[in-house]
Amino acid sequence: MTALALHLGAYLLEHLPRDRGASRHTVDSYAYTFQMLVGFAARRLRVLPCEIEIEQLGADMILDFLEYIEAKRANTPRTRNARLAAIKSFFRFLEYRAPACLNVALQVQAIRSKRIEQPLVDYLTRPELQALLDAPDRRTASGVRDRAMLHLAYACGLRVSELTGLQLDDVELPAANSIHVVGKGRRERVLPLWKETQAVLKDWLRIRPDSRSGTVFLNCRGQAITRHGFASRLTVHIGTAQRSAPSLARKRVTPHVLRHTCAIHTLQATGDIRRVALWLGHSSVVSTEIYLRIDPAEKLDILDAGAPPLIKKGTFTGVSDRLLAMLATARGA
Repeated sequence: MTALALHLGAYLLEHLPRDRGASRHTVDSYAYTFQMLVGFAARRLRVLPCEIEIEQLGADMILDFLEYIEAKRANTPRTRNARLAAIKSFFRFLEYRAPACLNVALQVQAIRSKRIEQPLVDYLTRPELQALLDAPDRRTASGVRDRAMLHLAYACGLRVSELTGLQLDDVELPAANSIHVVGKGRRERVLPLWKETQAVLKDWLRIRPDSRSGTVFLNCRGQAITRHGFASRLTVHIGTAQRSAPSLARKRVTPHVLRHTCAIHTLQATGDIRRVALWLGHSSVVSTEIYLRIDPAEKLDILDAGAPPLIKKGTFTGVSDRLLAMLATARGA
């Protein structure tokens, strides 16, 4: 039997950050998955978490755990699949790290992800977006900070982890005309800023309090603002923006919706999905194709931007009479 603790520690603390180059956010997410799995398995097996052995985490245990997080923790199929992906990654690591567990690893690898629906992408219209950007109170420090965060999140199509992890060294000072972003999979990109975005960012940097943290955006305690902190501030400003844009009340606006909004508006402006992929930092255009799943009216606007190809009506020629005669004979046979 093979103890879980030693191999799991090596996977999370060494393999992911050192060998795979995983971000801190990815490591945290994977660690949380195994925190839930180990707790579930310990209760099921009636042992201490440190006593769990890898062979006890077979396909049946993993399937029961996945059913548990859906039924008891109300996780969506998408979240369920993300947890399964983390577990499968660990068992792939075990294939060469602990060959004795190969049979269990192959069983876990065979677990299928759940099929999920692909809904239309949520995004904000331009009036809704403008109402949101105007919502923060510019007379307060928190309002100036929030306005800068909202502008950057939209204009650059940033993931929330990219926004909250942005460092002062990533901003091209003193002009603040571009930012350097380290995104998912350690992919880097440099994004130019609109003049309006430059202005609101410099407004915040002028009043940003001194802090040991090198992050651009700080909370009221002088520490780096968290993903949940930004989501909370976004909810507050959505409530304010609803007064001038009532349609926002019918939408669930999360930080990622601002990234979707940037993508849709860029696609509408350029009609080129490849430019959207480059701006968002996608590794493949395949990831960007979800933004083609927008309302039919929007698709028609994109199609109208280009002229359809002119194709002449063709004729069916070059077939011998003997062939036609044979076909006619075959039909009558």
